[in-house]
Amino acid sequence: MSRRGLLALFLLLASCKRTEPAASAVPDAGAGEVRPAASSVRDAGSAAQAVGSAPDASVAEVHPLAVCDARGGSPLNAARNYYDGGQYEEALSCAAQAAALDPDLAAAHAERGVALAALGRESEAQLAFARALAIDPGDAESLLGAARLYAVQMESTRERDELGVLYAERGLSQPSTPPELIPELALVAAMAFNDLGQADEALARAAIVLAREPGNHEAQYERALALFELCRFAEARKAFGALLDDPERAAHVHQHLGLLLEREGKWKLAQGHFDKARELSPEDFPEPPLPSQEDFRAAVAQAVAGLSSDMRRDLKGVPVDTEELPSDADLLANQPPLSPTILGLFRGPSLSEPCDGKETPCRSVVLYRRNLARAVRTSDELREQIRVTLLHEVGHLRGEDDEELAARGLE
Repeated sequence: MSRRGLLALFLLLASCKRTEPAASAVPDAGAGEVRPAASSVRDAGSAAQAVGSAPDASVAEVHPLAVCDARGGSPLNAARNYYDGGQYEEALSCAAQAAALDPDLAAAHAERGVALAALGRESEAQLAFARALAIDPGDAESLLGAARLYAVQMESTRERDELGVLYAERGLSQPSTPPELIPELALVAAMAFNDLGQADEALARAAIVLAREPGNHEAQYERALALFELCRFAEARKAFGALLDDPERAAHVHQHLGLLLEREGKWKLAQGHFDKARELSPEDFPEPPLPSQEDFRAAVAQAVAGLSSDMRRDLKGVPVDTEELPSDADLLANQPPLSPTILGLFRGPSLSEPCDGKETPCRSVVLYRRNLARAVRTSDELREQIRVTLLHEVGHLRGEDDEELAARGLE
């Protein structure tokens, strides 16, 4: 699951890490310079007509930034000091002045980017980081700021997570990257890799952080999550257990301990952890719309009947079954293993490949009741997710891999 709400807490770990205050009402682009609207520059006739007329209600009110008070220092250093003090508007003003004085200074645009991100002005922050990296593709601060913006702050999508990984990994690979930035870059990479389902890579990046900062709880959490996703369940249970007293991550820890105990058939103990996770974070862990096994089978059968005729033809002779949870055997049949939270599974060769005769039938599809119910919030969403999961597995039946399916919106 994406953990944007939780992972944003990483930004509070140290004064140099980026926080997320409420979005600013300042609407101007870039560094906040006052610029004429495009129409006033390009349409002299319209501008002349506007002289002496009533204000046009369609023109956005301009809120220029305050003049930078550098307090006797350079605007760039002042921007950094203001940022570390939580004064983001002042940081933006001074970063804007630094960029105006030296437009080719990547650090000035990067500092604009982090201030804009802290103010919730994400689209402007994207442009600021893009400009900084166009000037200096290897600037470590710019890479870290862009990685955080895409992989932590913005709403999770595959493309944003991939961008976050690219920026963080580039920062990690640069010989000129300051040593103090290595753990921060590695942590963002671990977050993004976990969200992308690349748990082996996430585990390696979490290890980089923990080698330097053994007490970093966010890295410990990313490590625990990666162990869970890699089906190293005993290690994951121990790792999550060590974080139970961490108030910032306790809800997610309880949820994963519930998932681990559920796999062991310890239903009552598992439910206790699920209830605690819901108590601590009801928005993240609402009560799942878990149907009875009979109703779930009926919903799956209805979804199969609703497929197009060519899909039903391809499924002829391919049973579509339901199970509670994926078995260890199914998860460990691949390397790296499949996630324990998968919603469905296609077993066997694609239609274009011959059956090997070891299994009868050699092809099958299975949908998992508990994982599907936890992936949604309402019964209507569950029915839709069953349909999408079924389409995903039919894609595998036809020979598509996960990347191709994700490109078609069937991730």
